[in-house]
Amino acid sequence: MPRYILLRETASTNTYLARMAEMLPTGTVIYTHKQTAGRGQKGNSWEAEPGKNLTFSMLLKQLDVPVRSQFLISEAVSLAIVDVVKQWVDNVRVKWPNDIYCGDRKLCGILIENSLDNAGIAHTVIGVGLNVNQTEFVSDAPNPVSLAQLAQREFDLEQVLHQVCEAIERLCDFGDDSQRKLLHERYARALYRNDGDVHTFALPDGTQFAATIQSVEPDGMLVLRHEADGMPRSYAFKQVKHVINEIEL
Repeated sequence: MPRYILLRETASTNTYLARMAEMLPTGTVIYTHKQTAGRGQKGNSWEAEPGKNLTFSMLLKQLDVPVRSQFLISEAVSLAIVDVVKQWVDNVRVKWPNDIYCGDRKLCGILIENSLDNAGIAHTVIGVGLNVNQTEFVSDAPNPVSLAQLAQREFDLEQVLHQVCEAIERLCDFGDDSQRKLLHERYARALYRNDGDVHTFALPDGTQFAATIQSVEPDGMLVLRHEADGMPRSYAFKQVKHVINEIEL
């Protein structure tokens, strides 16, 4: 079972937990009511009104995952949050690689940092920012949404925290190859815009193109089939973005 430690305030729960990882047992969760420098993928920031949302990091050690398959951790964490959230709201999807969306709006961001040693993945720090009770967003983030806005009620933060962390711990018990394959298939089915329709994407230089999502490779590469020539091409994190309502996300 997870072990919870509350900090009244910290710059980043991921940074704090990574610094203390060797001294803490697996399953430790650091959470805070006020995170002053929360981080997302590739240095993106995360807005969270103090006392309204969940900002936490969870430590897992010696997961039975080969380094080459470490994207499984991202898949498991994403699906764990989807499983919990869909109790209360509909149309919950995973926007590649691991943002949680309801419709075209962002509910949750995830940052996973793996530490490697000679044996493989020594430990994993899973950072989660989940919008829960915040109803006004003041940053320039284009499309945030919270559980309270979607479900039209407030939530008990610690109850949601416990449900999410227990689901993460459960799904990160990966089992054998057949269970891992099923997890990967579940992730593909839960993927935002994996509906066979043509959608708009953008490259880092701003070039836009139309494509359908074909698959996600086990290493996390997104495979898009370009509408212009019918050719599939693979993209790593930050090599391509969704275009939603003319905004690159």
